[in-house]
Amino acid sequence: MNEQKEQQNDFVIIGENIHATRVVKRSGVRGHVFDNGVEAVKYKVNDEIRYLRVPDHFTETQPYQQGNLKHFMIAVWKGVNGNSNDIDEAVEYIRYEILRQEKSGANYLDLNVDEASYNLDEQKTYMKWLVQSVEKISTIPISIDSSNPDIIEAGLSVYNAKQGRALLNSVALERIETLSLAIEHNARVIVSAASESGMPNSASERLENVAKIVDISLSRGIEPNDIFIDPLIFPIGVDPTYGVHVLDSIRMIRQKYGADLHITGGMSNISFGLPKRKLVNDVFVRMAIEAGIDSGIVDPTQTNIEDVMLINMELHWAKLVKNLLLGNDEFATSYISAFRSGELE
Repeated sequence: MNEQKEQQNDFVIIGENIHATRVVKRSGVRGHVFDNGVEAVKYKVNDEIRYLRVPDHFTETQPYQQGNLKHFMIAVWKGVNGNSNDIDEAVEYIRYEILRQEKSGANYLDLNVDEASYNLDEQKTYMKWLVQSVEKISTIPISIDSSNPDIIEAGLSVYNAKQGRALLNSVALERIETLSLAIEHNARVIVSAASESGMPNSASERLENVAKIVDISLSRGIEPNDIFIDPLIFPIGVDPTYGVHVLDSIRMIRQKYGADLHITGGMSNISFGLPKRKLVNDVFVRMAIEAGIDSGIVDPTQTNIEDVMLINMELHWAKLVKNLLLGNDEFATSYISAFRSGELE
């Protein structure tokens, strides 16, 4: 019990929600239509209902046509391009999410604007606005998340680090030059298990790639405690071996590096495409912690580490999920059957 308590207290939570890919359903509980036909994302602050209104041009986008509202994409667009009322709406919506993440125990706020535009200059402008807006509100540091080093640099260039050093998410062997940004801006860094040419196909490939990028990071003066290794977590619904691969790689990485470095990752990726995703996410986080992970990119309002460590793994639903994650339930047949029969309720 004491070991479990220590694990949850030491777990570094990188709050994943302030991200341009996030969606809510137009027809869901957070969707709202005013009498004049204008749609909005509904949220509540201190029992007061508030609204993030959808700009007209968003109704022409594919996500909207598919019944979704990319709410943080909307907030960022309004913050940069809107009038004073739009900017106020955007800032208040972001404030709402920051406070939720902080209250739920986040140690970092992961910011991503990649899908807010296809234009690099616009993406850089959006990232700068978001970093500056978040920093005025947040009490915890940021994680700047992008696949493009130019967008990461834009964010780091305006961050004043009053809340703490930034986390750079992420560096890969194919873009190793991004390490120079971490050094220049005194940022901690997430390094990926991807190779120079693609994604790993096994635990051993992950370890091989991690060893290369960690050696480079250390040789350039990055301190071990400032390195977060992302072994890369893929959806178990795509390939039944993905869970075993990542869990084995976590054990191998921890065995090689001991407690000097951190291990993290996008934990909710594992459940993509499956029903009752929270059940899969929570059991996976539990198994990953037991394997040696000490950080995660998670939504802390949905995944509570203390609750995760208290899961009774002998319960029927937990056994089903564990079986799925260990690759013993091809095509998730047993898990989906249990969902359809109501066994997961």
